[in-house]
Amino acid sequence: MPDNGFVSNRMKKIEAITKPFKLDAVIEALKDFGISHLTFYEIWGIEKEKGHTDLYRGAEYFVDFIPKIKIELFVSDNITKQVVSIIKEKAQIEEYEEGALFVSNTIVL
Repeated sequence: MPDNGFVSNRMKKIEAITKPFKLDAVIEALKDFGISHLTFYEIWGIEKEKGHTDLYRGAEYFVDFIPKIKIELFVSDNITKQVVSIIKEKAQIEEYEEGALFVSNTIVL
């Protein structure tokens, strides 16, 4: 790799999608492990799960969007497996219906 004046570190980007009520358990477990920086977003998705009926100004309507949370964090290669294991356990991600977990290579400059 040519010297571009920047110090680069190989890292992994971990993205997890889970149910909103599981966020606190994931964050606490990651803090206990020593992870102090992460980002999360409220997102909506359409999945196999059934939506629900809402009432707005006296009219019923069907909502097929499901609320979810997306967690993103960057970790060094050497702790990726442990962090993924923590997230899978605390978010109970074992099947796609329960959530999703993605790990990708990245370089931090």
